[in-house]
Amino acid sequence: MYKRMFDIDTRMIIWREATISGEGTPMNIRTMYLAVVLLITAGLSSCDKPEQPQSRKVTYADDVEPIIQKHCAECHVTGQQGARASGLLMDSYESLMKGTPFGQVINPGSAMSSSLYILISGKDKLTITMPHGKKPLSDEEIETIRDWIENGAVEN
Repeated sequence: MYKRMFDIDTRMIIWREATISGEGTPMNIRTMYLAVVLLITAGLSSCDKPEQPQSRKVTYADDVEPIIQKHCAECHVTGQQGARASGLLMDSYESLMKGTPFGQVINPGSAMSSSLYILISGKDKLTITMPHGKKPLSDEEIETIRDWIENGAVEN
């Protein structure tokens, strides 16, 4: 009887047939290769994958705008100190997304590269935190803004 076998050379795979006594039909090496690949694939797919934390879906109009009205809009509207100092208006979604003359304050999809989130969360231990000179946002409010930015900073 014959069984297909292979030897691995550093330059190529050499196929040969070997006689095996006591066995029936020659085994197809491709079938054996496929079985091994399927076993490996099944083993890998059953591995526990760490779950990514799911951020909740939030929108500007429903979730973020009330926070901004409560903590930010007093200073960041036309004619007020926050708007004069930074150029950031927070009286609408459009003005918030426009940012300042120095650039955007929201980077949709990345809270950690959005200066608004960095300023309200205190993540970078900056000398300026927002809201300036007032009670900071609650952890829940900061998390809401983070989730909104991470989910693309959608309006509605």
